[in-house]
Amino acid sequence: MTQVEKPTELLREEMLPELSPAVGSQKRIIIALVSLFAIIATAVLALLYIVPYYGFRNISVHLPLIMGILTCLAAAVLLGGLALLGAVFALGRDIAFSRKLRSVAIRQLLPILIGIGRLAGFRREQVQHAFVAVNNELVLAQCRNGKPLKSVLLLMPHCLQDRDCKVKVTYRVQNCKRCGKCSIKDLLELSEKYGAHLAVATGGTIARRIVIDTRPDLIIAVACERDLTSGIQDTTPLPVFGIFNLRPFGPCINTRVPLDQVEEVLKRVLPQKPKSSKN
Repeated sequence: MTQVEKPTELLREEMLPELSPAVGSQKRIIIALVSLFAIIATAVLALLYIVPYYGFRNISVHLPLIMGILTCLAAAVLLGGLALLGAVFALGRDIAFSRKLRSVAIRQLLPILIGIGRLAGFRREQVQHAFVAVNNELVLAQCRNGKPLKSVLLLMPHCLQDRDCKVKVTYRVQNCKRCGKCSIKDLLELSEKYGAHLAVATGGTIARRIVIDTRPDLIIAVACERDLTSGIQDTTPLPVFGIFNLRPFGPCINTRVPLDQVEEVLKRVLPQKPKSSKN
């Protein structure tokens, strides 16, 4: 028996509360995990000093002091960086030296936070949603405080297209016949209305090629947890606003996109150049 597709509004009501908790609670998850990582890292640094302490003295009477100073400096740099990162997450905006630190954190810190989150009882998806929520807030702050955006890329997964559709939209989304069976039609209308570029990718390799070819100032990407977090990591320092897709029929089959969220972001980053949609 074939499944009957539910209206998009019902899908949002059923799935968004579970997948999109309040930004405040997501911030607390990230800040708690960063704090826990700071405690663990400090303990490791202390052990690296204490364990060989008595052996160092046999080499030189000054070596324990030298190692103590180096350990304290390493701890100060680590804790200072994590404190700055925590402040950025809490305030939701860039502060001095935070942009480069955030790029390093996006690439290196997320896998550590996922591991610590598991030890603390958080599911992988919870940490990923918290990470993307905090990243999105920082991206919007960066857009507000930076230069006006000249180009925005709407990067969508191929699984949004109806699986029975024979039209190839991967390299040229304008091939879409706009039958309305999937979200591509609505996304095309949004891209035309706000002057954004719309592209559909079948995987990370094609997505990276699209980014290189279009060179956007901002990417609004829709994907599942794994692809979205890895995509944000791969494209940093280029800002990526992430939106999780809806999967009423399971992963990679006739997925949906919360169009209201996409348009809300477009309104906030491109308020200066709306265009009338085509009929």
